[in-house]
Amino acid sequence: MAASSPDFAEPVFRFAPSPNGRLHLGHALSVLTNERLAHKLGGQLLLRIEDIDVTRCKPEFEAGIREDLAWLGLRFDGAVRRQSEHFERYAEVVGGLQARGLVYPCFCSRQVIKRAVGLRQAWPVDPDGAPLYPGTCRACDPAEAATRIAAGEPHVLRLAMDHAIATVGGAAGYVAFYEAGHERLVAVQPARWGDVVLARKEVPTSYHLSVVLDDALQGVTHVVRGRDLEAATDIHVVLQRLLGLPTPRYHFHPLLSDETGQKLAKSRLSESLADLRERGVTAGEIRAQLGFG
Repeated sequence: MAASSPDFAEPVFRFAPSPNGRLHLGHALSVLTNERLAHKLGGQLLLRIEDIDVTRCKPEFEAGIREDLAWLGLRFDGAVRRQSEHFERYAEVVGGLQARGLVYPCFCSRQVIKRAVGLRQAWPVDPDGAPLYPGTCRACDPAEAATRIAAGEPHVLRLAMDHAIATVGGAAGYVAFYEAGHERLVAVQPARWGDVVLARKEVPTSYHLSVVLDDALQGVTHVVRGRDLEAATDIHVVLQRLLGLPTPRYHFHPLLSDETGQKLAKSRLSESLADLRERGVTAGEIRAQLGFG
């Protein structure tokens, strides 16, 4: 599918943290890059709280995010969108994809998938290193699946990726997006992700689905995020095509690493902005350290 450099009347950027921990320097780099580009292009900068993980996301973390952003001197335009307030809309969209035969229920646990692929040699993995789903439930009888769902059996809803690619007309599984900064078209490879999860029994959406819908709803024209999310854009472009949504320009900034060479991450308890503040580091020093002085 061909694509060209999009032309936007009013640039709209967004910073979309998840309140499942405190922000670190990597988040500061991301939001400050968004701020700089929004200012350069005369656009808006929105704040979105991506809190679909109802078990790990906490109000105190959201409060901490707002405190950190205010400390850095960030100002945002418009109302803050909180994803947990829009589950009904996400479920409605997933239902529409399912009605089109693009989504199917899967009852396989991680252990079941691990056992299934463990019996086969050289099984392919996705860009995150997880084994591709072997398609065990794709042939499940719809009536049987409905009975199992009605009985409350745990399940997820997966995108039938080959069908999705064929539907959007991606030649050999490729579609294209425009990467700002490098001024080039980048061919994405959605097939390498296999049948990704779009929703779960307990949460009627996923990061991939909610981020695509919210970007379109909020009129986001420029998505600025870390290089670690570049591969995920494969999935996002396919969903945008399936749902008739615009594809923003994408810009991927480098990742920051600690003294051991590992990327900064909440899961690794990397030093947070709050920790730095307690040590007496100023917001101005953070901006200067990251090249925004």
